[in-house]
Amino acid sequence: MNYTTLGRCAVKVSRLCLGTMNFGPTTSEADSFAIMDRALDLGINFFDTANVYGYDKGRGLTEEIIGRWMRQGGGRRDRIVLATKVYSPMSGAVNEGGLSAYHIRKACEASLRRLQTDHIDLYQMHHVDRTAPFEEIWMAMDRLVQEGKITYVGSSNFAGWQIAQANESARSRHLLGLVSEQSVYSLRNRTIELEVIPAARAYGMAVLPWSPLGGGMLSGIFSTESTGRRTRPQLLASAERLRPSIERYEELCRRIGRDYSDVALAWVMANADVTSAIIGPRTMDQLEANVRAMEITLDAEVRAELDAIWPGPGGEAPEAYAW
Repeated sequence: MNYTTLGRCAVKVSRLCLGTMNFGPTTSEADSFAIMDRALDLGINFFDTANVYGYDKGRGLTEEIIGRWMRQGGGRRDRIVLATKVYSPMSGAVNEGGLSAYHIRKACEASLRRLQTDHIDLYQMHHVDRTAPFEEIWMAMDRLVQEGKITYVGSSNFAGWQIAQANESARSRHLLGLVSEQSVYSLRNRTIELEVIPAARAYGMAVLPWSPLGGGMLSGIFSTESTGRRTRPQLLASAERLRPSIERYEELCRRIGRDYSDVALAWVMANADVTSAIIGPRTMDQLEANVRAMEITLDAEVRAELDAIWPGPGGEAPEAYAW
């Protein structure tokens, strides 16, 4: 496993981050434990979750599973950089959800209880809250840092200008500011190349892509071996709208003799601006395959073909659309 720093910070994280959204809803607790243990064995030291994960089976369930896993001992907690998120409502109460100082404090305390730990290494805003001024957000986050309950603050699903606004607000308070941005990024969704990646680069932030396999569309959805979640009706309906591009992609993967998912993940990992790609294995086999994908190097000819199949926004703003 290769490691890099979390943006401009000195802490080192693995180039693959273990996403845990499936733990509980689709992966049993026993299998989740086994996957986390194996991830550690493979050198993955960066685990990502969110307070809302568990969803219909119980919001907070995934954090609870991770907490019980860490409580087994063996240095599990000390061996990982633990990230979770705040924003989504955990109940129907009027002040549940968002990024008010009121909710941030309560949500952090609840996550700490579920995770059975005294601190969160990376506390991420799961979405921008257009009603919460950054002065209020940073007041709450700084208090949690001072209390030793969180170490770093990150964002997720922010626009480029919101990254700048958040960091400039933090700078005015002499705070470290955002150290990472977690965004959707894959061959089929390259929008963040326009402004989010340049903004993160300018502020020395880590870029943490989620859904690097395009939500399953880059995993061989039209191939004869397609199984599991890739056969969900709603996913197949979305894929039909992209069928020409997906079929060209799958043909390219077969021609070069590489697994569909491996090519998609290798392409994301080849981006010099990407710090750690978030994988979300449901099974041990998927975890092992994701790690093997790190050994793949795509040559210039293959990358050019991928660009032709899945063109991005044309580069960075403003040159992508202006002189």
